[in-house]
Amino acid sequence: MAEDTFHLDKQQLMRRSVEQMAGAMPIANFTTYEKVALTCRILFDNGHDSGLAGQITARGDLPGTFITQRLGLGFDEIGVGNLLLVDENLQVLDGAGVANPANRFHAWVYRARLDVSCIIHTHATYTAALSMLEVPLVISHMDNCVLYDDVAFLAEWPGVPVGNEEGERIAQALGIKRALLLAHHGLLVACSSIEEACLLALAFERTARLQLLASAAGDIKPIQPELGREAHDWILHAQRSASAFAYYARRSLKQHTDCLRK
Repeated sequence: MAEDTFHLDKQQLMRRSVEQMAGAMPIANFTTYEKVALTCRILFDNGHDSGLAGQITARGDLPGTFITQRLGLGFDEIGVGNLLLVDENLQVLDGAGVANPANRFHAWVYRARLDVSCIIHTHATYTAALSMLEVPLVISHMDNCVLYDDVAFLAEWPGVPVGNEEGERIAQALGIKRALLLAHHGLLVACSSIEEACLLALAFERTARLQLLASAAGDIKPIQPELGREAHDWILHAQRSASAFAYYARRSLKQHTDCLRK
């Protein structure tokens, strides 16, 4: 006999849903290298392309190392076979080519945030446009609440982020949050998993697009903080992140059949 759930309150129903999601939602078992390559292709497919600008890194197995893409290749060209393993000084430990010198600020974030396993930085179109206005990202829609109260803002452009000074400023501005909007620049996402980072980067760009559209029509109305935080935690559930990443991976692999080739 089916359980009667109409007497349960919202919190009970949310806990019940989380329990049901465990093991029931489709996920995919990719390696770290495969996840990084897939993230590059997913972001390319979703408006984060800006030529050779932008970096994606993920911590390596050894302390002070991370995986990243080869300088000179666009997100749509990244595959498992051309990724690099580098140290904090951007010296290549495995792979052919060189890393983007802007990856230096990633090392500063990794040093400051031991909880972070993946960093994404892109110049996605709507985010870049919003950054030119020198205004923070506004979270005022349910779908974007994964970023609610989780986005810092660096109002002053530190210039090309290849120096240690830029790395220190960016890491400090990020603080304990998962995301950062850099004025006159782009977005930064720093998360505990590659899947989570990929999804937050997608949400960031969609939020920027909605903010620009809504602002053109009128004043954006705030949502209730307690509801925003509730939605943030609900959407950010690890099982949901893994399942959503698997969905985007399936979409990208239909077009980018070479992505997982070694």
